This record gives sequence, C-alpha cells and structure tokens, in this order.
Amino acid sequence: MRYLVLLLVTFVLNTYSQSDFGSSFNPTYGIVQANIPQDYYQEANGKSSEQLKDALYQIISNHTVFPYTSSSTDTWDILQLSDQDPENHDNMILVYTGRSQDKGYRDGSGNYSQYENGNGTQNNSWNREHIWPKSHGFPDEDDNAYTDVHNLKPSDRSVNSSRGTKDYDYGGSQHSEASDCLTDSDSWEPSDFVKGDIARILFYMVVRYDPGYDHNNNSFDLELVDYTTPGNNDPILGKLSSLIQWHFDDPVDDFEINRNEVIFGFQQNRNPFIDHPNLVNFLWGENVGQDWNESLSFNNIRFDNDLTIFPNPTNGILNFTEDLQNEKIEIFSLSGQKVFDKEVNNINSIKLNLNSGIYLLKVSNNHRVINSKIIIK
Repeated sequence: MRYLVLLLVTFVLNTYSQSDFGSSFNPTYGIVQANIPQDYYQEANGKSSEQLKDALYQIISNHTVFPYTSSSTDTWDILQLSDQDPENHDNMILVYTGRSQDKGYRDGSGNYSQYENGNGTQNNSWNREHIWPKSHGFPDEDDNAYTDVHNLKPSDRSVNSSRGTKDYDYGGSQHSEASDCLTDSDSWEPSDFVKGDIARILFYMVVRYDPGYDHNNNSFDLELVDYTTPGNNDPILGKLSSLIQWHFDDPVDDFEINRNEVIFGFQQNRNPFIDHPNLVNFLWGENVGQDWNESLSFNNIRFDNDLTIFPNPTNGILNFTEDLQNEKIEIFSLSGQKVFDKEVNNINSIKLNLNSGIYLLKVSNNHRVINSKIIIK
C-alpha cells in the first residue's frame, strides 16, 4: 500500500515539470486549495484552551509512521515530493538558504563527484533538518517523532550543522552561507520567507507530542517556552513569543499548503496550523479561553463557480461578477478578528479601508456561503 501511495503521489506531482504556484521564497497565495476531509476537525469545534489542544492531539496523533531510511518508502522519498521545487521538479527547495537543489545531491547518495568535481567535501549536499531538534525529546531513530515528516525539512548540510540545536529567536550575526539567516550562541533566526513555516511546524509538534511516546513507550511532553534553552536537552524549545509573531508576519502560502497535502497523503495526519492559522490565537493568544469554531477559520474555503472576485490583490476596491442580492459580507483578519461586517443588496463592488495584508472574505445568504482569501496591497 505504501508503494502504491508513493507511486500515485509521484505521478500526480511529476506529470508536469512545473507547478503553477511559487516556493516559500517566491510565495504565491490562493492557487493551492487545502483538501481537508469533511469533519476532520469536527471534534475540535466548541473547544477552548487545553480542551482544544487535547482535541487536536486526538485528531492528529495516530499517523502512519515511515522509516527514517529504508529501501522501501522512507522520509527521504516523502521530502523529495513535499518540498519539491515548483519551477523544477528535479529539484527541491532547501529551508534556510532557499536554494533549489538537485534531489540526487543528498547525504548518503554516494554520488557527490558529479556535483563537486570529485573533491568529496559534501558540504553542499542536502540532508534532513529536524526543525524541533531530535535531542530535545526524541533522540532515537525508532521514535515516531524522529521520523515525523511534518518536522523535517531539506537543508544544506553545512547550514544544518550551523543551526545545530539552537532555539528560534531574533538576532545575531549574518550566517556566511545562509545570508538571510542570523545566528548567535543560543538562537537561530531564519529568513523572513520561512519564519511562519517554521513556527507552524513547531506548533504542530507541541500539540502532536503532548504527550509523545518513545519506542520503549516512555512518555514525553514537548513544550514551547518563552526563553532560549542553550545546552538543554529537555523536551522544551523557544522562543514562543517570537514564533507567534513570525506566524502572523509570514502567513501560510501555496507551497506550505501543498506540502501539508503531500505529507497527509503519506502519514494521514495534517498540520492544523496550516489548515487553520487562527488556532494560534486560541491556544496562545488573545482568544485563549474562547471556544474555537472551524467556520471562522482562514482556510475553510468553498468557492461558488458562478462568482468571481477581482482584482485580487486589490488596493481596496473589490468587484463581483454578479450583483449581490441580500447577502452578508464579512472580512476576518488572520487572527480571526472580524474587521468588516455589512449586509448588502443589489451591489457588485465594495470599497474597503483596511491595512495591507491577507484576509478571509465571507459572502453568505440563506442559500450559499462563499469564502475566499483576499490580499490588500
């Protein structure tokens, strides 16, 4: 069955040599749609705080586990599909440098000479970066968290080594190879293009592995803390406040949605913070203690083929291809806050006075609900 899944996903993704969306370093929005199974998050509706976190844990915890390295389908194989370069399907995008690199030039391939003229340094090969360091809670390759592809990203070998097990936070000096990254003795600041991606991976980990169990069935609880943890191998990682800010500064893009879909095709579990970014506010932000509901979520999108909204992005004027009759227009920020609410009749355009950013537009009446992402320039 695993071979069949790999073959099907490989066929779908490689039918064309290019995709119509960008990478996280050249982001696009609104092209890739999340295919969330109906009622997947139903058990989380109406929950708040710890009950919400526990409900999400129950939803995503029983994932299909693939070996780290194997002659059968393994994490190498899945990453080559999940992080494939949309512009060149022979390559993949490396997490800290943004470099598009040949999939074959990887650690353990034994095939370096064609890339480095036989000098054998291997420093520019790609390997698997554990975004949540494996030494912080799950050091054994037999542990499920160790091989969880949601937590793995392809990285330049030497840059991965430089990051090591450092926490994520602001500040430091420019890295010599990953020039968009800053680092100091206890922290690593990635490129602005992937700060949100990394934050959402860590949010996933702290829900999925609370509790987690190692291969001996010993439990461990991953926890995000609001400080850095140099020299500490406890199952904690920082810095929470920075990660929350990165989550909002770098919203979910098409590359990230596509990655979530690919991993779901293998592991059969999803990253809730990609599907529903406003969950962050309900677990760690201004909505703590309030009941979460999927209907307000950013990526809960159903399109009506008869209605098109344009232009998008917009400077503030939205046009509709049909007159809206007795409809309600609501607009929500990424954090779930309602910023516009108006009942309209017999109009085909609206003028918005909103700050630049990405929003969720909801148009509804008694017969339909239409949701769409809009970008205000």
